[in-house]
Amino acid sequence: MLKQKPGRELEAPLQTKVNELYTGLRAYQKAIVAFSGGVDSTFLAEAAQHALGDNALAVTAISDSYPIREMRAAQDIAKHIGIRLETVHTEELELEGYASNPTNRCYFCKTELFDKLRPIAEKYDMGTIVYGAIPDDVGDHRPGMDAAKRMGIQAPLIDVNLTKAEIREISKAWQLPTWDKPAFACLSSRFPYGMRITRELLRQVDAAEQFLYDLGIRQFRVRHHGELARIELDAQEISRLLAKTVRRDISAHFKTLGYTHVTLDLQGYRSGSLNEGVTKIIAGA
Repeated sequence: MLKQKPGRELEAPLQTKVNELYTGLRAYQKAIVAFSGGVDSTFLAEAAQHALGDNALAVTAISDSYPIREMRAAQDIAKHIGIRLETVHTEELELEGYASNPTNRCYFCKTELFDKLRPIAEKYDMGTIVYGAIPDDVGDHRPGMDAAKRMGIQAPLIDVNLTKAEIREISKAWQLPTWDKPAFACLSSRFPYGMRITRELLRQVDAAEQFLYDLGIRQFRVRHHGELARIELDAQEISRLLAKTVRRDISAHFKTLGYTHVTLDLQGYRSGSLNEGVTKIIAGA
């Protein structure tokens, strides 16, 4: 028996999309959800749990590019949803196509992820793997979506045209803790394309971002440019760094991590800022 959704009722157009999502998920009968604990995968996991009950399984990949705090958050969120959760270790850094950090790096990451999910799907006789790609992703530089398509991974949120804004609205109505969670991408996205990614550099960036997180800053990126750390913050949070003591503490801590220079990007946070040159090339192709 399906559980009833908590929270306020949805407006008719959104409820129609949700019903279509349920219908699509039930057609799979059983499904594994690639679950990071972010806004989209949490929403999809909640919908899958509602539609499929115990025939839905969330799987979170543990890797060097996934901060421990995100792993712990994913575990808490899975408990909140009530969906079964398993973890799998991925080893994308062992792939030259990933570690060398080409513009299609995410293709190798997603290939490694879905390769590791296949045995779990076979173990539980779950022929379908779904992930939280959304319509907003289409047209952006998303080589990971190419890998998913090639490997037959389903994107039910795209199928019913649920946008990021709609997912946040529904998540709020469903009382999901991620409804206003800031966007997150793997730590490898902090490095300019062509700069080799290593475990040591990932740990350096992770430690820098953890320091900002502990300061209470919510939306940020630490872009790694060798000895220079470029901090991106939301416009409303840039004012936090106006205090001399905060700037001093950040600079001092980052230097203990190995950065010689610490800068604040005046353009502020923007998702995929290191894709900007790549997407221009694609648009002009």
